[in-house]
Amino acid sequence: MSEMSRFVIGIDLGTTNCAVAYVDLTKTEPNSNLLPDIHGFDIPQLTRLGHVEAKKTLPSFLYLAAEGELPPGSLSLPWKKDLSFAVGTLARDHGAKVPRRLVSSAKSWMSHGEVDRRAAFLPLGDTEMRRVSPVEAATSYLVHIRDAWDHVIAQQDPSLQFARQQILVTVPASFDPIARDLTIEATRLAGLPHVTLLEEPQAALYAWLASTGDAWRKEVHANDVILVCDVGGGTTDFSVIQVKDHQGDLVLERLAVGDHILLGGDNMDVALAHLAQQRLAQQGTQLDAWQSRELWHACRVAKEALLSDPGLQSFPVSVLGRGSRLIGGTIRTDLVRADIDVLLRGFFPECSITDRPQQRRTTGLREIGLPFAADAGVTRHLAEFLTRNAHSAGQNSGSFIRPSALLFNGGIFEATLLRDKLSSIVNQWLTADGAEPIRILRHQSLDLAVARGAAYYGLVRLGHGLRIRGGTARSYYVGIESSLPTVPGMAPPIKALCVAPFGTEEGTSQDVASREFGLVVGEPATFRLLSSTIRRDDPIGAMIDVYNDDEIRDLAPLETTLSGSGDDTGMVVPVHIRTHVTEIGTLEIWCVARDGERKWKLEFNIREDAG
Repeated sequence: MSEMSRFVIGIDLGTTNCAVAYVDLTKTEPNSNLLPDIHGFDIPQLTRLGHVEAKKTLPSFLYLAAEGELPPGSLSLPWKKDLSFAVGTLARDHGAKVPRRLVSSAKSWMSHGEVDRRAAFLPLGDTEMRRVSPVEAATSYLVHIRDAWDHVIAQQDPSLQFARQQILVTVPASFDPIARDLTIEATRLAGLPHVTLLEEPQAALYAWLASTGDAWRKEVHANDVILVCDVGGGTTDFSVIQVKDHQGDLVLERLAVGDHILLGGDNMDVALAHLAQQRLAQQGTQLDAWQSRELWHACRVAKEALLSDPGLQSFPVSVLGRGSRLIGGTIRTDLVRADIDVLLRGFFPECSITDRPQQRRTTGLREIGLPFAADAGVTRHLAEFLTRNAHSAGQNSGSFIRPSALLFNGGIFEATLLRDKLSSIVNQWLTADGAEPIRILRHQSLDLAVARGAAYYGLVRLGHGLRIRGGTARSYYVGIESSLPTVPGMAPPIKALCVAPFGTEEGTSQDVASREFGLVVGEPATFRLLSSTIRRDDPIGAMIDVYNDDEIRDLAPLETTLSGSGDDTGMVVPVHIRTHVTEIGTLEIWCVARDGERKWKLEFNIREDAG
């Protein structure tokens, strides 16, 4: 961050929409009890060919136009002419008609460990046009936001340029270290050298704190457990934050985070499109793949209309006709109120706290694509999360976390109907367990909450407001190769050594001095880092002999050659392990030789905040 920064800027780099909020530091009083004045930044963007309009969000879509496809200059922006691509509203809307040129869900692709996330493979499908990587797509959104800001805010004063401000970008709490690192890489490629990462559920809670000020202490109390339910356009994330009494003051501490679940409002749009297609098929009309994509977009508009107005009984959806008989015509049907009931039953089904998401049988061959959740039931995923993390809240009885307060986040929860449905089901679980009904914490704007919370966190880092404590969101382990006799066709099993327990605070150093390990030096070697969101009680130095992928998961390995000296080259040196979680969110694993003079550092990125 530049010392001359005037603004703190929060960016919600969302799966389906990006949002920006900011605070003017020259108008913020130190140690003031007044609520911070957080502004949303309306982002200029193409809304149709040749027309620029400022919107409160920037849809996370990139359209790669073919040469000669569109009129010259129709993709130009006030700050850059003759572009061959578009991001935002026009990209989303026009791309619905030409989906083979549309890039979407870059954020989800950055968290997908089964693909090369730096490779240019988007958009998917058979196409000879240029493609981009998920990182490039995310970079394009950040570049657009940067240039839009500079055009609106910094035209007359270079000191106000976007890249010279304090910038915070949000990521899902469930993002693995690679996805976090790729997010930082995208910010660097966008020319933003000073960026801090913040987890989205924490940002949502910070937004609530920003909107309530000191009154938050009257709404929550010591030992309250706050459940953050974040269902956006493409993902679902859960987090639990506890209110604790620390020397007479209330503090907030994160207890648990869930997995990154590819399930959200986009799935609902597809479900409604499926209902509409069935209706059209009954009328004798079959849609091709392009028309189906266009129908998804139309159903999104219909969904938002029906959810926002409970009195509305139907809404028309239409797509362009194809073929000589239908040139210039449209195909139309209606979505009706009963279709919303189908959504509720499918995505927020009544279920028991002991229910679990259904698992799909794996098919031997499948298309390359995102690992979408096999079960669309958000409530079943929530039941699993609360049960799996029951021990983390320290509650004396019961088999699941019993939240006392609920904070919604994500655009779909703008609909009162969906908020009421989810809270009703949670209350059924609590009542059956003899617990009090849950209290709902109210937000100002769910579309902008994460960006607003990120901007508020920037103030917290400068000494204003309340900071949520929590340390690392996972337990981290390093892979240790077992010393066993060689067996033909089988590699030696790997044990997991805990080097950073769950909740390790930044700046913490710890020693695993009770035993020695053999360090390979002077030749190429692979060092494996593993993590777990489930195992929260493993202490530093715990050796896990047997585990499965559901408990402890592999992260990106580090392949390197550690320098040897003299006779050590190509040898195994006895060492003990010392670890340090840095202030910028990297895990340093120091391998210290017996003489204490020689040591080797392995560094892994586990960014919670990265700057």
